[in-house]
Amino acid sequence: MTTTKEIKWTMFTVTAIGSLIAMLDSTTVNLALYPMSQDLGVSLSQIQWVMVGYMLILTVFLPFFGKLGDIFPKNKLYSTGFIIFALGALFSMLAPNFATLVSARCFEAIGASIMLSNAQAIIAIIFKNARRGKALGLNGCMVAIGGMTGPALGGLLINHFGWHSVFAPCIVVALIGAYYAWRILPSHTNINKSFKFDYKGFLYFTISLLSLLLAISEGYQWGWTSIKIISLGIITLVFGSLFYMRDHKINYPLIDFSMFKIRQFTFGNLAVLTSYMAMFTSTILLPFYLMEIMQFDALKAGLLILPYSATLTIIAPVSGYLAGKYGGRYLTLAGPSVYIIALILFSMFNTNTQIWQIILASGIMGIGNGLFQSPSNTEILTSVQKKDLGIAGGILALSRNLGNILGVAVTITLFEEFKDFYMNIGQSYNTAFLNSYHTTMAFGILFGITCLIFAYIAYKPQKK
Repeated sequence: MTTTKEIKWTMFTVTAIGSLIAMLDSTTVNLALYPMSQDLGVSLSQIQWVMVGYMLILTVFLPFFGKLGDIFPKNKLYSTGFIIFALGALFSMLAPNFATLVSARCFEAIGASIMLSNAQAIIAIIFKNARRGKALGLNGCMVAIGGMTGPALGGLLINHFGWHSVFAPCIVVALIGAYYAWRILPSHTNINKSFKFDYKGFLYFTISLLSLLLAISEGYQWGWTSIKIISLGIITLVFGSLFYMRDHKINYPLIDFSMFKIRQFTFGNLAVLTSYMAMFTSTILLPFYLMEIMQFDALKAGLLILPYSATLTIIAPVSGYLAGKYGGRYLTLAGPSVYIIALILFSMFNTNTQIWQIILASGIMGIGNGLFQSPSNTEILTSVQKKDLGIAGGILALSRNLGNILGVAVTITLFEEFKDFYMNIGQSYNTAFLNSYHTTMAFGILFGITCLIFAYIAYKPQKK
């Protein structure tokens, strides 16, 4: 007979699979960006929208689906997330052109947003006390495993079947997950609970964020002083201001700005945001460097990215344990310091770079991320009252995803701008590529230093 303990861990497995495939999809698609751009005949600044569009939709819908999770049965909502994700992956796999691919990715992101916004809440319902912490930690490991297996699996699929095939594994896993989510996840709901969601604030937030990202991504192509970019800047400021003012007036805000009065919370979130901007400087450009300059195939490129995920998987649980026992202040300072070293190594890559140097830099980057993320999350969430943990977790998720989005957009924009500059002064394509790669990595180092400063301010001891 199945015990209650076994049922709980089965429910956990189904929930954690949602987190795993969301990360698996992200890492395999990142590796596929170069062959996608070649096959679809689009530039690097255009192909970034395969990732930016996905992350943008995922991010803006997190508060909405998190709120829905409070009033709808978890099994039905989570199963719906799996199904939408599977359909989006299927549409992406069959996409005949760039516009269809981006649209399919945005649809897929809705499913991912449903799962990511409710995974931790479901785990918190299933487990209590010490087992809850263990389960949440294991959920983080599932995310890391998805990141670790993604590059190698993606490289294998791209080599043998082309970039369309990278979406296939997620379709199968998501459909299986949908079936078991419907069957075994909690089905009770607070049906009488009044549902209040700031739809108007959500609209303001979405318009402002979309305008900002579009301006950053297309500024170089359209011209920074063009009427399009100036208009997008005005739209960003107007709707951003409307969102800020509205959330100060209502008692059910999308983002509770009063929490930003807490220094540890505010600067901790800024540190998380800039950490992802720093890491994505390398994450986005490294596959292009490996396949375009080093002429490695997709499988070899994926295997060379693997050390990042491997060291992250090993270090993250250890740093989380140490942060829980001794506090996370020094770990949140060590993390950025380590991945700044990795970014310096990346900035020295050229046509003669050895494989061991790529493995070393990728591994060091993973160590830095592993040292930083878990302790910083713990420090941020422990800075607020217990009643505000849900809201704080939502804001932390927003910071993390905004860091992803800005990291991709800023990195691609800088790289394209510098590459065109170097080619316009007479450099060959490969030389211009490498010089642009090095210059963009310098900005990544700057983001890492900014993260380090924010972490120092956030977690420095209070004066007595």
